[in-house]
Amino acid sequence: MADQPTTTPSNAHTRPAGQVLLDVREDDEWAAGHAPGAHHLSLGQLTPASVPAGSPVLCLLRSGGRTGGAVDVLRPAGGGAINVEGGMQAWAAAGLPVVTDSDRPGAVI
Repeated sequence: MADQPTTTPSNAHTRPAGQVLLDVREDDEWAAGHAPGAHHLSLGQLTPASVPAGSPVLCLLRSGGRTGGAVDVLRPAGGGAINVEGGMQAWAAAGLPVVTDSDRPGAVI
């Protein structure tokens, strides 16, 4: 795994337009709760072709430990992949919103 750029959950939450927030957790983790506005694609299905070419992608997993693998997979897409430090656990700990697909309060599992 090469040296990877990172950002904080707060910076990911207030990301500029054009940056994609990509949650690469498993389906059950996504269903329990995710960041508003995030897109979902489980880590096992992730390829450079699965994200818009040239778009910066902020990658989220549960704790951030495996997100580096997602960053490495996405690097060839050319937009720059960024690891969100601490993943969804850090997101929730920072008091940032976690929702379900029906926009109800969610949980990080």
